[in-house]
Amino acid sequence: MPRSKVAVLRTQPETVLADYQRLMEMADFQRHLDASATTILKDNISWHFPFPGANTTPWQLEGTILALRHHNYQDVVCVQNKTVVTDAFKGEDLNKYMPIFRRYNIPVLYNFKGEDMKWIQYQPKAKMLALDMIYRDYGGIQIPDYFVGKNVVHLPTVKCHIYTTTTGAIKNAFGGLLNTLRHYTHSWIHETIVDLLAIQKEIHSGLFAVMDGTTCGNGPGPRTMFPVVKNLILASADQVAIDAVAAKMMGFDPMSIKYINLAHNAGLGTGKPEEIEIVGEDVSRENWHFHVGDNLASRVGDLLWFSPLKRIQNFFFRTPLVNVFIFGSEAYHDYFRWPLKDRHTFESWLSGTAWGHLFQQYATSESSGQGSQAA
Repeated sequence: MPRSKVAVLRTQPETVLADYQRLMEMADFQRHLDASATTILKDNISWHFPFPGANTTPWQLEGTILALRHHNYQDVVCVQNKTVVTDAFKGEDLNKYMPIFRRYNIPVLYNFKGEDMKWIQYQPKAKMLALDMIYRDYGGIQIPDYFVGKNVVHLPTVKCHIYTTTTGAIKNAFGGLLNTLRHYTHSWIHETIVDLLAIQKEIHSGLFAVMDGTTCGNGPGPRTMFPVVKNLILASADQVAIDAVAAKMMGFDPMSIKYINLAHNAGLGTGKPEEIEIVGEDVSRENWHFHVGDNLASRVGDLLWFSPLKRIQNFFFRTPLVNVFIFGSEAYHDYFRWPLKDRHTFESWLSGTAWGHLFQQYATSESSGQGSQAA
């Protein structure tokens, strides 16, 4: 049986679009995505503000579109989701996706708008670890009807996460496939995202991931992090393998991370680095010594989702009291962290790094002006 393949390349702003096309070809994306089916781009907006390392980068989005179009994947759309922390409309604007969508005629759909798609009950064939238990009294597991029978390309970044240690391709389905009650799952977050991977393998015609590590996120992600420029990009059809490679580069033992371990042992992908074929850049000895750490959000979450108090979490999160926590999260991230600290981190990255300079090009024009790279 062939080993799972993860393609890794070092890149720079001058060549990044062409590098993304080469990366996807090295990872054999055409073998894994049905060219006759619609391909959904599932970008990752962890925070609507353009914090470096937190969100899909505009060059990641544009490079993926160029690669798909070059190989005659014409029916390409983007699907956005709504969370209690992020605003999809603000996020796609501030992160400079809209000029790219316009340039390449990519329709944008929203899984929280009834005219775009409906939520339908779904009974997985695979045995669920947690989702059937979590939603048993809430109409069962529901997914957007639009996702069935279509390819999905996930567009995560390389970063840490306060609840799952790292986050990447596997967790990127958390927004797209779960509705606004997804906060019910946090006490079982590792099991939940593994269940979602099993569901994806049942409903999609193809599954692929393109991960940006040009600027990575160290610390208490997926938002309030310390950006670290690493100039790397990754791609794979194996969602478990790409997350494992990213985790190992960050300095974590992939199989010690629960969601990677669970997915590997369930046969949903390869989590053991020694069983993964890395093509392109040899990153087998990379160790960035990242650490997760804590912030206010993680401390509250640890208390209410993972401490003995989780036994009464329904009182906090399944009653109108949940609005107190939603307001608290918005106030902490948008009105405390961003103006007092994280906006300054973004501005330093914008003016002081080559990737920040490239971001400014997207901010001031309808495209990066680099489309000829991938021709």
